[in-house]
Amino acid sequence: MARYTGPRCRICRREGSKLFLKGDRCYSDKCSFEKRSYAPGQHGQGRRVRVSDYGIRLREKQRVRRMYGIQEDQFRRYFDEADRRKGVTGANLLQLLELRLDNVVFRLGLAESRQQGRQLVKHGHYFVNDKKVDIPSYQVRQGDVIKVREKSRSIVPIKEALESVVRRGVPEWLSLDAEKLMGVVESLPERGHITMPIQEQMIVEFYSK
Repeated sequence: MARYTGPRCRICRREGSKLFLKGDRCYSDKCSFEKRSYAPGQHGQGRRVRVSDYGIRLREKQRVRRMYGIQEDQFRRYFDEADRRKGVTGANLLQLLELRLDNVVFRLGLAESRQQGRQLVKHGHYFVNDKKVDIPSYQVRQGDVIKVREKSRSIVPIKEALESVVRRGVPEWLSLDAEKLMGVVESLPERGHITMPIQEQMIVEFYSK
């Protein structure tokens, strides 16, 4: 299935929560979700239909999948990998998602959103341990050094992203050197580092049916 290319704010409205898909705009008064938090479509403001337990779990899975911009088949593979690992499956799943390169450059403030991070990674604007990596799903490891390619340091999107990271901050498991346009994976992300209201146990229950 092709990747979704429609209005990003429509996804937030469908899921009933802000997914921060448009970078700094989501933190400003221009955010469409703040003005229209109801579901899209002509019946979006109509009466709400009771959702089954299955529907609640499905919506949580869809919300997290869309938050990270991942297609269903790939998301299921992440879940299977998380289930095979030792520890709590839900926490393992979130860790795998957080360690994607497109997410890490977003978290560091080297991209304004995950979508932009994915595009910039594909275009080869980042190095991991001094080697060009153009795979958005690349899994970074503890100790990896991510930096902007020398020729890419003057591009506007990265400059704007660094200005907006002050608003949302950098997670504890990452460190950023804004002057050198580089970041380090200081540790693996733990569940407590993820502040978004995610109910990962519902995803585990959805796939365990």
